[in-house]
Amino acid sequence: MHCVLRKLTNSISRSQFRTKIVGFRSYCSNKVVVDIGQPTPASHPKLLKDGEITPGISSDEYIERRKKLLDLLPEKSLAIIAAAPVKMMTDVVPYTFRQDADYLYITGCQQPGGVAVLGHDIGLCMFMPEVKLYDVTWQGQIAGVEAALDTFKADKAYPMRKLREILPDMLRGSSKLFHNTQTATSTYTELEAFQKLVYCNNVRDLSVYTHQLRWIKSPAELKLMKEAASIACQALLLTMLHSKTYPFEGMLAAKVEYECRMRGAQRMGFNPVVGGGPNASVIHYSRNDQKIKQGDLVLMDVGCELHGYVSDLTRTWPPCGSFSSSQEELYELILETNKRCVELCKPGASIREIHNYSVDMLQKGFKEIGLLKNGGSSSYHKLNPTSIGHYLGMDIHDCSMVSFDAPLKPGVVITIEPGVYIPSSYNCPERYRGIGIRIEDEVLITETGYEVLTASIPKEVKQIESLLNNFCNGMGVENQNNMRATFS
Repeated sequence: MHCVLRKLTNSISRSQFRTKIVGFRSYCSNKVVVDIGQPTPASHPKLLKDGEITPGISSDEYIERRKKLLDLLPEKSLAIIAAAPVKMMTDVVPYTFRQDADYLYITGCQQPGGVAVLGHDIGLCMFMPEVKLYDVTWQGQIAGVEAALDTFKADKAYPMRKLREILPDMLRGSSKLFHNTQTATSTYTELEAFQKLVYCNNVRDLSVYTHQLRWIKSPAELKLMKEAASIACQALLLTMLHSKTYPFEGMLAAKVEYECRMRGAQRMGFNPVVGGGPNASVIHYSRNDQKIKQGDLVLMDVGCELHGYVSDLTRTWPPCGSFSSSQEELYELILETNKRCVELCKPGASIREIHNYSVDMLQKGFKEIGLLKNGGSSSYHKLNPTSIGHYLGMDIHDCSMVSFDAPLKPGVVITIEPGVYIPSSYNCPERYRGIGIRIEDEVLITETGYEVLTASIPKEVKQIESLLNNFCNGMGVENQNNMRATFS
């Protein structure tokens, strides 16, 4: 088979390659499924329904997104969104590709190399990378002009080599240009017509508009976000149950990623934070290379990505099965702050208002415990320099162009994540030093209030202790001791 294909590719021109290979596949199979470099209803019928461009999101919804973006753009303006670039780990090894959220949101294309142009007169025009025999051999098929028209439902599509010929005329007919500054590429930024718009101060960041659209999720998007949250909750719960037997940061990170992927997640939303003992006081700790000492807490901040939408949650617990009195004292303060702030989530409230409430509550609690001797903000920020939460969606810190002062609306998803991070060197009673605690939930704003998307994973002290101790009792003492001996 390999010899036949090699002879075919050597004896035909590039333009004939696609036709002959498809013909060859037709000869081998009664049903030809064209590979466009990403799942389609034809290639992955169990993953996508007919009419969907990406799992869970229909072509109608993508077209509606484009219409809404055009409604926001001023007359005679143009929007350019480039795909995310391929990032290299070494000279020949790329990192796993992740599409730019704005490009994916508008086009549905999960692959690199494309440039999308949106305008009132042209609709969606996609410039697509061209198939090269070498790349097909080593990396597989990619989406081209036909896929842009047939699968992504673009109004117009051209091969990338046509961009320098066609795009300048589009730019010259525009009074204002909006583009994705995060993925801007010299393919279009070096064009004379683009530079003229820059010179006249008529080039702006498109994310002002795309983030506004992405901020409020559709029912289809919320379905995916709820599934992503459910996967992460199940994975973290199983990881909690194994933490007594495997008290190693690296093993717990591996466990949670394994469980997420086994449930359908494509990747983790970020490198899991697994901080045992004093490592938990490092907010975005990611080394995950220590053993968790007996009696210490472990903080795990995790999230997974499902078909372009992410989850984000944190739990803190004692792998040994019981909180010490000082740990419980701090934990109950963070837990109560978490619950109070969740109750504030409703249409019309803002992240800033909820944050300010959390600061007042934690400052008061820290003073009562003896962690704060004065109410100065600098002292408080040494214990908690973070915001109470952030927007969540296609990115972990989603829609950064939307202010935290913006009144929340139904369909917005945020996190609520109070915490305390006490350095080992902090001047406070010794029993509190080196403790880090965070309790993070995903919260959907609804018409009547809120819905906690991560409510299935326990966070009450008694629930956690019962869960850990009952599970370990079920394992049997002998098996537990054997596992400890193996990894000690």
